[in-house]
Order: sequence, then structure tokens, then C-alpha cells
Amino acid sequence: MESNLHPDMARALLEWQCDMGAIDPIGDMPVDRYALPEANPWGRQARQAALAVPVLDPVESPVETAQKAAKGAGTLDALRAALATFDGCELKKGARNLVFADGTPSARVVIVGEAPGREEDRAGRPFVGQAGQFLDRMLAEIGLSRESNVYITNVLPWRPPQNRTPTGEEIAMMLPFVIRHIELIAPEVIVVMGNTSTKALLDKSGITRLRGHWHEALGRPVLPMLHPAYLLRNPIAKRETWADLLALQARLRDG
Repeated sequence: MESNLHPDMARALLEWQCDMGAIDPIGDMPVDRYALPEANPWGRQARQAALAVPVLDPVESPVETAQKAAKGAGTLDALRAALATFDGCELKKGARNLVFADGTPSARVVIVGEAPGREEDRAGRPFVGQAGQFLDRMLAEIGLSRESNVYITNVLPWRPPQNRTPTGEEIAMMLPFVIRHIELIAPEVIVVMGNTSTKALLDKSGITRLRGHWHEALGRPVLPMLHPAYLLRNPIAKRETWADLLALQARLRDG
């Protein structure tokens, strides 16, 4: 195409463009970047797509992971497997064994303790130490036992270091598994022993005030009781626990 532009004028215009920063020619003709996308692939729609910030999937929290894993467990074996593969809780790294449960799956009573101790961590079963032996004697006084009508688990399946009190975050992570555990057993009565299990299922604290009074959780009656380890340290409280055991016995008899 011939141009009527004088060479000196063309040179002057080119030098002016270079001074203004336009030094990289990309085509013979100017591009209207505000043209419609149908007429120009570099229009507004294309620019918006190119500049759009990708939306990243939110990171799933350990509680959400636990909820999905627990909900997907249709049997006790599946629930145990789900717990064994759950890596959201740091306690798992320092524990010897997963302490899942003990007792009879068709039990009328589910006892929920707090967390495994040293003996439980070694054996992989809840309440096998001195406190567990005392618990067995307590239950026997009202005709209950692991072998026939009691099922025992804990809020935490792994031992906390130095038997420390479980944190709120740890309880929140494990609670979906505890709830699913109880749903699969479907007991008549739930007994929560100690502050941790009472807080987990009833969202209430103060076991010495709450013990002996019936509550409800998961559509079932719940009886808070003092932990057997506490009774071994405070024998005077055994009288109150005996009254709680009789209340449990009466509830099962009347039910």
C-alpha cells in the first residue's frame, strides 16, 4: 500500500512513538481492545477471563474429615478401620495402639470414658488398668459386665502424653467417631464417666455437680458418673457412685 506520508514525517512519527515507549510492534494494524469478543478475541470478555483469579478449593478441616469418615462407616469394623486411617489427630503419632472398644456390641449400656492411660495404650483396650478393674467390680454389683450387657469406649482412642486432659480440638475431632460408635451399638442407656466425656456428649462441665442426674443426648438417656480413677483417689466419693449405680440399675429394670 502506497503512503502519501513524507519520509521525514514518517521518521519523526516513529521516533516519537519510540520516545513514548511503543517499541514492540505486534501487527500491521492497530487492535481495538474494547471491541466485542465476536469481532476481536482480545475484547473485554477475553481480558476478563485471562485476568480472572482461580478459585481454590477450601482445605478440609480435620473435623470435616472425621465427620465424613464416621458417617461412611456402616459397621463397627468399618468404624475401627476409619479411625485407624484417620491422621488428623497428632496423638496418633505418639500412641502405641488404637484403643477402640471392649465389651458386647449388643449391650444395653454404653460407657464412654475419657482417654486411654498407659495400660490401655499397651493393651489396645479401654479400662484395663487399676481403674478398669475397679469399674468391673462396680458393674458386677448391679449385674452388669463387659461379657454380657456392657460396651465400653472412650472419647479419645489414643493416649495423650503423660495422661494429660484432652484439648477441645482433640475432642472435636474425635466426637464424630464417638457419635457414630453409639449409633451403631444403639444402647438403651449411655453412661459418661468423667468431665471429658460429659463435656463431649452433653456440652456441660462439672462432673461432681452433674453426676447422678439424668440427661439426654443422641435421643438416649445419659447418666454422668465419677470416673473410677477419681474414686480410687477419693474413696469418700464411692458412696455417691453407689447411688448412681442403683439409679442405673433401676432405669434398666424399668426400661
